Amino acid sequence: MAVTHLCFHRRRWGTFFLLLTLAALPAPIRSQQPSTTHAQSSQRTRLILKDGSYQLVLSYKVSGDVVQYRSAERNGETEEIPLALVDLPATTKWAQEHGAGATQDRPVLSPELAREEADRAARTPEIAPGLRLPEELSVLAFDTFNSAPELIPLVQQGGDLNKETAHNVLKAAINPSSSPHRLLDIPGDHSDVQLHLAAPVFYVRLGSDDSADADSGTITVDTHGASGRETPSGGAEKSGYKIERLSVLGDMRVLNSFRPGLVNSKRQPDVIEVHAETLTGGHWLKLSPATPLEIGEYALVEVLSDREVNLGIWDFGVHPAARDNAEAIRPAPKRAAVLKDRP
Repeated sequence: MAVTHLCFHRRRWGTFFLLLTLAALPAPIRSQQPSTTHAQSSQRTRLILKDGSYQLVLSYKVSGDVVQYRSAERNGETEEIPLALVDLPATTKWAQEHGAGATQDRPVLSPELAREEADRAARTPEIAPGLRLPEELSVLAFDTFNSAPELIPLVQQGGDLNKETAHNVLKAAINPSSSPHRLLDIPGDHSDVQLHLAAPVFYVRLGSDDSADADSGTITVDTHGASGRETPSGGAEKSGYKIERLSVLGDMRVLNSFRPGLVNSKRQPDVIEVHAETLTGGHWLKLSPATPLEIGEYALVEVLSDREVNLGIWDFGVHPAARDNAEAIRPAPKRAAVLKDRP
């Protein structure tokens, strides 16, 4: 019995001293398992495929017969691809030539990759943490609900406009010397979109004059098929924008004419000046009302010239106590990469 008890204590003390010895060893000695994760999240790299194409990734990991990676083009989403399709030697070589381990005089990103990244960021700029302007929409309002930032898509109203195309032009002539008169009737006594801020900010996609349709005035922006949806149209860079408070008459909202060159005068109290700023890259126009908006119904109006406006307006209301908008786009949460067991 005493012998058994002594052997038990020897095993306990032997295990204790073994753990102390392992804890004192340097980290490389304690763990001999090679890491299969490559590329830190602070630097983008290329995952090169055997067909010659590549994926922009933040990091990647070989796991069995697949390669799991965090996509740099989809906000770090974790995806995977069969290992048989990946050219690992070419991927490693590219990382060595362009990554952090390259020589001091070598740029971290190649000029081509830097241009691609800058253009991608300009097409979907981040306007709040985790909140980016989407490629598949053309006119949005920045709002908050319960102190959380949101982007609200605005639908174009007026005439028989195609709601699937985000920016149509329906020209209407204005006589600058005439008194205000009725331009457009909008069904309903309130807009489906109700904003909660007194000073919302609007974002309008811009197009290129080279791709303008001479008949309709619409401009198409090439999104390179990134969204898989119909390519939206953008506004002309030379257009101006005003905000007009709509008159509510029964079950109708009325847009009245105004003098584009005489905004904020006493004769046009319902027309609000808008400050315009083109975002970096030239793909988006940021519009900020010069004065806070009171509770009521409004329209964002595109001014084509001193004598013409676009009757395809974007209607919205302002009401701090309104419900949240069903189509609101909220910040994308940053999800950590999770490895799952394959069946």
